[in-house]
Amino acid sequence: MTANAGFDIAKEFHWLAVTDDRGRPLLGHRVDNTPDAITDAVTELLAVQEEHGQVTVGLDIIGGIAGLLTAMLLAEGLRCVHVPGLAVNRARRATRGGENKSDPRDARTIAEQVMFRDDLRVVDLPDEQAVELRLLVSHRTTLVKEATARTARLRDLLTGIHPGLERVADPTRQSALILLGHYVTASEIRRAGTTRITAYLRRHGVSKQTTAQSLAEAAVASARAQHVTLPGERRTAALVRELADQLAAGKVRLKALEAEIEELVALHPDGALIRSLPGMGATLTAEFIASVGNIHRFTSADALAAASGLAPVLTQSGKVRYSRSATGGDKALKRVFYQAAFCSIQRDPTSRAYYDRKRAEGKRHHQALIALARRKINVLYAMLRDRQPFQARAPLRLVA
Repeated sequence: MTANAGFDIAKEFHWLAVTDDRGRPLLGHRVDNTPDAITDAVTELLAVQEEHGQVTVGLDIIGGIAGLLTAMLLAEGLRCVHVPGLAVNRARRATRGGENKSDPRDARTIAEQVMFRDDLRVVDLPDEQAVELRLLVSHRTTLVKEATARTARLRDLLTGIHPGLERVADPTRQSALILLGHYVTASEIRRAGTTRITAYLRRHGVSKQTTAQSLAEAAVASARAQHVTLPGERRTAALVRELADQLAAGKVRLKALEAEIEELVALHPDGALIRSLPGMGATLTAEFIASVGNIHRFTSADALAAASGLAPVLTQSGKVRYSRSATGGDKALKRVFYQAAFCSIQRDPTSRAYYDRKRAEGKRHHQALIALARRKINVLYAMLRDRQPFQARAPLRLVA
């Protein structure tokens, strides 16, 4: 005998539904996201387990707002599995009145999915290093997105009042941010002149004299080509300076964050193994560990490729049968292998030879990189399975 439970996760409270092995309801009620309420729910689940056999608990969210609940369930030895939200939505829509959504109904659907499916991912309590890496990688992603948005905004504002300067001052470079943090409008750049701007750049962190002077000369040349004062120029320039300062500070924080990530990767038991694969730097290694966790949850390299959205998908209907590229999968994990493939063709001769062969077969650049990324999954999975680092002299099996 067994029993199945489903938690529909929310920020303030969760909804619990429990059924027996025939799908008959045993429990169903709200569980506040507090230690006391979760303790009471765990006690109920243990009582059900004692009467009906092992209880398997389905969760539609892993981590985040489900962190406290997951930790307390696992601490009491309850078996937990992940039921993706998309699966819950589709399963509910397949029933009568499926468009009607409610927390109790979703919790019951999760419990039913636990009962009917045996391929759900088992949830384990992650170790401290993996959690820290996941948090740092997530924060780095946020910082990069914010920097991208600020850079686009700065370019837009600067083009509106001084397009010539926007063309010569690249806000992705530290020297340009130092310049834009002080000199923006054409009139103030003309007044300052090349010598003063060069000296300012050198005092504020531009180490090379040639870099500072060439940027100053380009800025002055753009300023001399524009003598029109535009409406709102003063306020726009102030906003550009503010964005430049924020971007400069963000670069410093990002560099420090990447140093933290590299240190944690070096301490992780899989860090050195993964980094030995050509193309896998510290950041990509951290993103891989954060996404995958324990490699043993994948039964094969094919399973890892499918989870990454890099395995071909079979489409068959009647007499029609063909394979196509996957549109699903973990986008973050797919990006890791794609970026690793891109980096490796510039430094690893074997990866470059495989890429060139695919290009010679008529594949486009993107297709050849995807093919290389798929093969790297096989190699990395074997490395982690056998606990052996990548051997540069050994032939890399990249045969199609």
